[in-house]
Amino acid sequence: MLTAVTWLLVQGLGLSDNALYESICTLGVVPADITGLNVVKGANVCESSNIGMASVLSSMFLHVSWGHLLGNLWFLWVFGNNIEDSMGHLSFVAFYLITGMAAVMAHIAVNPSSAVPMVGASGAISGIMGAYLVLYPKISIDTWVFFVVLKLPAWFMLGYWISIQLTGVLGPGSVDGGVAYGAHLGGFIAGLMLVPFFRNKKLVNAKKRGIVLPRAEIENRGWW
Repeated sequence: MLTAVTWLLVQGLGLSDNALYESICTLGVVPADITGLNVVKGANVCESSNIGMASVLSSMFLHVSWGHLLGNLWFLWVFGNNIEDSMGHLSFVAFYLITGMAAVMAHIAVNPSSAVPMVGASGAISGIMGAYLVLYPKISIDTWVFFVVLKLPAWFMLGYWISIQLTGVLGPGSVDGGVAYGAHLGGFIAGLMLVPFFRNKKLVNAKKRGIVLPRAEIENRGWW
């Protein structure tokens, strides 16, 4: 919801190039600004300075286009609902933010001298995907393959996705290539590692059995 509001109020629905530029340069995370490493003269994409370490958080709620936004919202819808139902609402929000910031820090570690701002929710969503692999590896996911919908197990789909990220981060175009592969892997690994601390075992077991528990039977009524 906050991402959509940001796209509307801060980024002007992507209708203004100036609004996009200002929002991305001001609120996006620029690795070189965080690390203090020198960049090649003239390589700076943004003329205006950003907000420093606060951009590690703010960058998660910005996007560069409608396609970028809708793609992330699609993945969030596919994987996020089961994970939220397995943690509780407030725990899910905390998990989302923590894995998202871990993803940003991973991007900075991979590209410490980059002057190109990074924005997007894909790092946090990658954390959710990591949690999904831990909790529901065998659940089937409807997947479009050459105009045919196939039911593929989550472990297969996510394994394929991981291979793409690894190829990207190790490839020659990984730095400033337009896709934050390092952030994706960082968020995914954070999700794998942190999900045991956020999951609600009663909710997970009910989800696996296809049971919807009454709120009265859920600790803290499913909020955390």
